[in-house]
Amino acid sequence: MLKIQVVPVTEYQQNCSIVYDDQSLEAIVLDPGGEASKIATEVERLGVKVEAIWLTHGHLDHAGGSEALKKLLDVQIIGPHEADKMLLDHIETVAAGYGMTGMQNAQPDRWLSEGETVSVGPHQFDVLHTPGHAPGHVIFVNKVEKLILMGDVLFQGSIGRTDLPGGNHQQLMDSIANKILPLGDEMKFVCGHSPPSTIGHEKATNPFIASMR
Repeated sequence: MLKIQVVPVTEYQQNCSIVYDDQSLEAIVLDPGGEASKIATEVERLGVKVEAIWLTHGHLDHAGGSEALKKLLDVQIIGPHEADKMLLDHIETVAAGYGMTGMQNAQPDRWLSEGETVSVGPHQFDVLHTPGHAPGHVIFVNKVEKLILMGDVLFQGSIGRTDLPGGNHQQLMDSIANKILPLGDEMKFVCGHSPPSTIGHEKATNPFIASMR
């Protein structure tokens, strides 16, 4: 089965995740926003074999450490959707504006589109394009283990912010209503900035979801 080790990174304490198969120890790193050496140390501690870096979107706290980690682990960067190219091309400029150092612009080896699939060992994930928080945001859905790698679309008790460049509140709400909620109440998810949750829990308790009824 799949296991997930969360590694908080950057001053935003973004939930970088090491997702791996508990038998083969094949793994991916999701959203390495910074502190690449810290992530690599955790990879070594777990004893996993990282096959790729996956990005849900191009904001600096999710992608700012991806190029450094790519060099440390000798793997490819996969995702997000190409609509986030502008964000990935300006990570260093945005980071400097916040007084943050050690972040690099990112160049994915492969862009993703809705309908594609990616895998961690034997575990297949469907790619869904979920714009709103960022124009090229994607999520990764494993229907067998009922798991979503969510990024910053939906949180426990909240939703992704839409006041950053490329954000669009109506797009975000449409992504949640049309792409995420139909996946089913039993789907659990790991997101970028809060504890994990389930679709059912958020439908019952999240005020932003309640406002959609």
